[in-house]
Amino acid sequence: MSHVTRVRREIRRYLAIEPVQVAELELEPGRGPGQGPGPGPDGGGVLRPGPGSPPVTHGEVFLLVRRAGRPVAALLGRVPEGADPRAVLTELARRHADSGPASAPAPAPAPAPAQAPAPAPAPAATGRTVPFTTVVIATRERADRLAHALDSMLVQDHPDFEIVVVDNAPVTDATRDLVGREYAERVRYVTEPVPGLAVAHNTGLAAARGDVVAFTDDDVVADPRWLTELTAPFAADPGLGCATGLILPARLRTPAQVLLESHGGFAKGFAPRTYDPADPPADEPLFPFTAGRFGSGANMAFRTGVLRAVGGFDPATGAGTLARGGDDLYGFVRVLAQGHRLRYTPQALVWHHHRETWQDLETQAYGYGVGLTACLTALLVNRPALLPAFLARLPRGLAHARTLTAARDTDARSTAGAPGASGLPSTPGVPGVPSVPGGHDDRGHPWPRRLSRLQRKGMVYGPVGYLRARRALRAAQASVLSGTAGAAGAAGAAKAAGRSR
Repeated sequence: MSHVTRVRREIRRYLAIEPVQVAELELEPGRGPGQGPGPGPDGGGVLRPGPGSPPVTHGEVFLLVRRAGRPVAALLGRVPEGADPRAVLTELARRHADSGPASAPAPAPAPAPAQAPAPAPAPAATGRTVPFTTVVIATRERADRLAHALDSMLVQDHPDFEIVVVDNAPVTDATRDLVGREYAERVRYVTEPVPGLAVAHNTGLAAARGDVVAFTDDDVVADPRWLTELTAPFAADPGLGCATGLILPARLRTPAQVLLESHGGFAKGFAPRTYDPADPPADEPLFPFTAGRFGSGANMAFRTGVLRAVGGFDPATGAGTLARGGDDLYGFVRVLAQGHRLRYTPQALVWHHHRETWQDLETQAYGYGVGLTACLTALLVNRPALLPAFLARLPRGLAHARTLTAARDTDARSTAGAPGASGLPSTPGVPGVPSVPGGHDDRGHPWPRRLSRLQRKGMVYGPVGYLRARRALRAAQASVLSGTAGAAGAAGAAKAAGRSR
């Protein structure tokens, strides 16, 4: 098959990807904090649309399944035209539950609406010890998205936290005005004139007063129990340095959003896991350098003193720099390398607004590649003692990188099941129960060669991008310190760095 023919076929397949509805189903309402009434007489659960989504109708549905408020699975189902979405999706969820470990019996039936509004959270964490926490949100010129994120922060059931918004290299007063007008009593506003996500996160870290500092993005909507679930492990484990949580798509309306989620999205599954450098996981031969398995920057928290002790994030990494990303991965590895544990807890959920266009996907694929190898370069530059361990893992790492960035033919069928019109695969071994990928490497589904090549090209450029980012950072800092360029110089540096959030 010629290159032109292959490209045309990939474009046709991409344009044919259909939108997918996003919803959540509570199988055991009334048993968790802030949950609504019990299931209906037919045993059905309580169905709600995802954040910002309309009520569920017929068609394909990405479904988060909860039990007593806790996320337990993500499934892909189809509601036939004219069918009751709640009944169809409840049956889907129960078939999935029956195929796995035995679960607790459901409570006695009680009436429930077919599609209920989201319940109000409990006023405080019940029976949980949680540390005083600072939530840091770095942003730049996205006041509309930031407002939704802040609204979700203000209804958290965590009893003791503060919010810091870091306005990174702003070119307008939109973010300052929003915080001052709508959130001044609950949100601290800080400006960081030097562009770059890691720089902004370090500014938030310096401003943090909490024992734990949590980071999320301005394009998420946090579950009401997100902060409690993310920070409770720090109280339970004094040796814990970092925690990460579950990230699910807020919307799957465009082919780009569906394709990204079909490639794994940001999901790391529904099984909690602790990574301990004193007891390296046997199934992770590249540990700790496969940091992408641990979580993502849109949903992470650190013990404040631990993150400060390792120097925070490398300011030459992250969105807004020529390194494009890798700041979160850098933080994970640095904390693990200092002997602290990392906990992945899927009960800490945020809904993420994926990019919407093909151009966004190209930028993201290239940026992922650049960010990965830029992060590895930063680790070796800042902590040369990691070099022997890195070199010992390099051959396997190269093979892993080839697999990670491999293209998948859109006609392929894998052990994960046959993709539907959305491109999302079905679950193996569970007849009639389709599912979305829950793991970082569950990639037996379409991934265009164009995006694969961009990822690999980015990986080759990553070390160069990091070194160039270090030079650009020094120049930007000098400009800000000297005051010769002021805000205009910072904005110009941001443009030169190719910011791509």
